[in-house]
Amino acid sequence: MAVAEVLDGPDVARAIQRIAHEILERNHGPAGLVVIGIPTRGVPLAARLAHGIGQIEPSWEQALGQLDVTMYRDDLSRAPTRSVGLTQLPAGGIDGATVVLVDDVLYSGRTIRAALDALADLGRPKAVRLAVLVDRGHRELPIRADHVGKNLPTALAERVRVLLSETDGRDAVVIEGARP
Repeated sequence: MAVAEVLDGPDVARAIQRIAHEILERNHGPAGLVVIGIPTRGVPLAARLAHGIGQIEPSWEQALGQLDVTMYRDDLSRAPTRSVGLTQLPAGGIDGATVVLVDDVLYSGRTIRAALDALADLGRPKAVRLAVLVDRGHRELPIRADHVGKNLPTALAERVRVLLSETDGRDAVVIEGARP
């Protein structure tokens, strides 16, 4: 199987820093921001993004959480059994906040649809924005990311893997599969 590295560690770091700046610019500062990662790799990406926002705006009281979407997925009957993960919201909750959902790869849009359903059960944010490290296309639902580290057109037969030092020992984005 062919493997091509499309982002290395410094590329990943630059993308996260750029996204942090974009979020602050679009939100007109850090007021009311809540950053929530979607497991698995969205959680460490959210933590890095929150750290980046805090570096730019030291006055921001970091509001970071994670959102398990397992029970909101529409493919539970087809997918192998998976255990329910942890949902953890910041102490202030999400009501009236601008929530930035963070995931590693945006593909069909189904995970994000599940995340929106889960958020609706937890509160009523003022706005929900989506930040992803990679948008690979092939959407099945009308969902788009507000902040993208890298747009990466792919073939359906290819697989995009995000590697993070927290889970994989190094930072990279690779494409596996049928690319010549």
